[in-house]
Amino acid sequence: MTADSPLNRWEQRTEVPLALASLAYLAGYAVHVLATGLPGVWRDLCLAVTLAAWALFAVDYAVRWRLSGQGPRFVRRHWLDTLVVLLPLLRPLRIVRLYEAVLRRRGEPRLSLHARVIVYAGVSTVLLGFAGALAVYAQERGAPGTEMPTFGDAVWWACSTLSTVGYGDVTPVTPLGRFIAVGLMACGLALLGAVTGSFSSWLIQVFASEGERTGEQKGKHGAERGAEAADGTGPPGS
Repeated sequence: MTADSPLNRWEQRTEVPLALASLAYLAGYAVHVLATGLPGVWRDLCLAVTLAAWALFAVDYAVRWRLSGQGPRFVRRHWLDTLVVLLPLLRPLRIVRLYEAVLRRRGEPRLSLHARVIVYAGVSTVLLGFAGALAVYAQERGAPGTEMPTFGDAVWWACSTLSTVGYGDVTPVTPLGRFIAVGLMACGLALLGAVTGSFSSWLIQVFASEGERTGEQKGKHGAERGAEAADGTGPPGS
């Protein structure tokens, strides 16, 4: 895909609107779940906002598929975008792509690759945790034998699940709640692996750089001492 291709131009034009749609989706869904005391018309408005945001994602996906000219291969090569359209839980992740788009427009990124991976993973964890807590709370709060009667319980469960700790003191009891839990577990493992791998790679890079600098300094000192010995200006007995 060239920089001036129709697909690239479309992605550049829609990056900010889709990120704003992701924020609107998350805000509308949060109000719809948490503000149970709102009048029915306002709750319907929040639901309409979430559905409109999903429609924008679906239209964007269809247009990008058409402009790519890849046919069914587009689904395999853009599997994350496919999941974002199919799974509401992942739609807020579109917000993360806005930061990358801003960096591309400004030129060279200010952060290193390892730092960017850690930042993206951290932001994704917060967004997924909040969205996952909302989704599970919406299913669990009125279920018989629920262990999440408050949103705080759902947030605690999401934190322990994403961190792969899994205390087990709060667990979902509904089938859909458990399905969401499986998705959060997989996301938590992936994000934790990305952060751990990037941090380990950064440490190896730092130690390798330190070793190279130490070797260069030793070589420089050895060359200087050799030159002094050859000129007869070195210390006695050298």
